[in-house]
Amino acid sequence: QLQLVESGGGLVQPGGSLRLSCKASGFTLDYNVIGWFRQAPGKEREGVSCISSSGGAINYPDSVKGRFTISRDNAKNTVYLQMNSLKPEDTAIYYCAAGRICSRSTWRYDYWGQGTQVTVSS
Repeated sequence: QLQLVESGGGLVQPGGSLRLSCKASGFTLDYNVIGWFRQAPGKEREGVSCISSSGGAINYPDSVKGRFTISRDNAKNTVYLQMNSLKPEDTAIYYCAAGRICSRSTWRYDYWGQGTQVTVSS
């Protein structure tokens, strides 16, 4: 069964850090791009970052550039999202997704994880 599982979310104070993990099972990530998306209550799902099969990374919103870093470890079949200097507006459910092309469009991705909650609050 093809599956993506996110982990690493939680409650953190403003200015803190979290590292999210996205582990694949049932298929290898080698030939896929992996995107991270987030969805805050009442808002649309937003593309945050994407990494290609060769490791090229893209951060989409200006608000996360310089704070979020995406990386992948193909040997562990896992992609990470390191989030630093977190702000309350980063609060959302974070999802990872596997696809063929990095894109901010959700329809470009074939497989999705169940999401992990990130809450930034004092």
